[in-house]
Amino acid sequence: MAGTRAIVFAYSNVGARCLRVLRAHRVDIPLVVTHADNPEETLWFERVADVATESGLAVTMPRDPNTPEFIARMAALKPDFIFSFYYRLMLSPALLALAPRGAFNMHGSLLPKFRGRSPVNWAVLHGARETGATLHVMAAKPDAGDIVAQTAVPILPDDTAREVFDKVCVAAELTLDRVLPALLAGTAPRTLMDLAAGSYFGARKPEDGRIDWSQDAQQIHNLVRAVAPPYPGATTTIAGRPARVLKTRVVEAAGPAAEPRLTVREGAIFAQCGGGGVLRIATLELDGAPVTPAAATHALGGLVHPLEVG
Repeated sequence: MAGTRAIVFAYSNVGARCLRVLRAHRVDIPLVVTHADNPEETLWFERVADVATESGLAVTMPRDPNTPEFIARMAALKPDFIFSFYYRLMLSPALLALAPRGAFNMHGSLLPKFRGRSPVNWAVLHGARETGATLHVMAAKPDAGDIVAQTAVPILPDDTAREVFDKVCVAAELTLDRVLPALLAGTAPRTLMDLAAGSYFGARKPEDGRIDWSQDAQQIHNLVRAVAPPYPGATTTIAGRPARVLKTRVVEAAGPAAEPRLTVREGAIFAQCGGGGVLRIATLELDGAPVTPAAATHALGGLVHPLEVG
């Protein structure tokens, strides 16, 4: 609806896609609020700042969007709506109240499941078979307001978090494009979110990617998928040397408990998991360098190597 004004808080691929959807629906965007890139973070996603600049939109990158000064600046823009698309900071009630027609967030899960940070990574880690994108009303609690629309996507058994995130990006675009006309017309549905039926998770840290080889093969496979590049990767110690396991396949999902060990045989690397089951390790790094099965045997001095538990 032409003439409708919205301030957009956005980051990453979901932010870029959803910003384009608003533009396609001729929403007036007086300001795009995004983040300055962290030099310690690998920039593998699209920059919202670039998309906004290419579209001739004003951009700002405040360290804290909830200061009285910034809120006053937003109030002067007189927005009808506020949208948050993968913006990483919570917006205060005072800021949300500036939008008389509502403040809405796009979350990367099928709410109320996987509320909070890193929803795609947590979904893969927990072995979920589907996830998606949800547009919901923003409230004081994170990811807790009424659901407006959502779109599901499948999680296949060997999908990495990056592959699932790419699906979620498309789901976010489809969700917003489908419901936006009704939202602008004031006729979009709202469904109360049942928080008790869902789950909440905090941000993941690099140390959360350490493999516990006392778990079973499926649990370890899920961890490897959840933190595979461009995320930090699953870490471990092999024969006292630091290693990253970047890609696996479940060969045996279950079996008796056993001493965790790595075996090089038949031109491949296999891991016996302490909780049962066997993984084939398709991509392995040792001391920061890629290792083939033949090189692993040579580098470690044998065919069987201990795996550190915990």
